[in-house]
Amino acid sequence: MLGAVLVVIIILWLLGFVNLPFIPFLYTTLFSINGHPITLINLIMFFAIASLIELLPTPFNIIAGIILLLWVLSILGILAIGGLGLSNILVLAVIIGLVLMVLGFV
Repeated sequence: MLGAVLVVIIILWLLGFVNLPFIPFLYTTLFSINGHPITLINLIMFFAIASLIELLPTPFNIIAGIILLLWVLSILGILAIGGLGLSNILVLAVIIGLVLMVLGFV
């Protein structure tokens, strides 16, 4: 089960980088807050990562929770950290934590 969740998160992460023409509905703007567009892929990633933070062991879920909060603040335009892709760091922290958990290191 954890391996399947890991594959889903990796696929969602790659869909954030690659714009596939046959699934344009993922990149449509649902609404905007403070002039920042919120897309469907942003909402799917938020709910997927928020639910997976509970599965991670203690040091990883605290780190991923803090980075998720920073990511939400940066998407809403409240916090701007230049040159730092918070969504990339968040997804990589969750993926690394899940891989270590599946392999039995944590």
